[in-house]
Amino acid sequence: MTEGVVDLDGTEHKVENNTWVIGDDDEVIVIDPSRDAEKIMEQVGEREVLAVICTAGLPDHVSAAIEVANRDEAVVALHPKDKPLWRETWSETWPDIDMEDDGIFEVADVQLDVMETPGVTPGGVSLYCEALGAVFTGKALQADGPGKLGGEYPALADQLTSIGGRLFTLPPETRVLPVHGDEVTVGDLEPHFDDWVSGSLTRVATDGEESEGPLTDGTRISGIKLGPGDE
Repeated sequence: MTEGVVDLDGTEHKVENNTWVIGDDDEVIVIDPSRDAEKIMEQVGEREVLAVICTAGLPDHVSAAIEVANRDEAVVALHPKDKPLWRETWSETWPDIDMEDDGIFEVADVQLDVMETPGVTPGGVSLYCEALGAVFTGKALQADGPGKLGGEYPALADQLTSIGGRLFTLPPETRVLPVHGDEVTVGDLEPHFDDWVSGSLTRVATDGEESEGPLTDGTRISGIKLGPGDE
């Protein structure tokens, strides 16, 4: 887990982020490296970083991207529609790869399929790994529903289209691994989709009070080696 403050239009928001490390004993791909490159590289260890993939161009997705990539001269991948956001953090450099829908990354004998899931940002993507039974959803979808940006939904119709038309077509047992909060499954969330479409985007807490907004607890850097069959 990494944590820090993001400034959005002059308002500071405390956020905690998951950075996912996928690979085996020899090589990894790092997804959404945020802030603390040293902490992330402790999890990577001596394994080779093949690529750094940013599911969005926001600061809490890209702020450690260059440093994490530099050690092994790894490529950095971002959807081209999020390049303006990238430049707000990295004013003198660009990502190496422009991701597109249905693009493919390979690491440790598994494949990551790029799925365009815009909404929170124009170039938001998710990464589906059938072999691991997991989808890395960035901010598009979290354990409590559609993710927000600064407490708001920048393009909710697009986001819901991404969720319903792409993410909820995956098998119900698929693990949803977001950039904020705990993991959940597609099957846990799909029954709520009609409520989201009808405008109900709140959750009822255990004390009976309504709560809303992205989860900010339970996040961490994943040090597990997400190889086939691993949990």
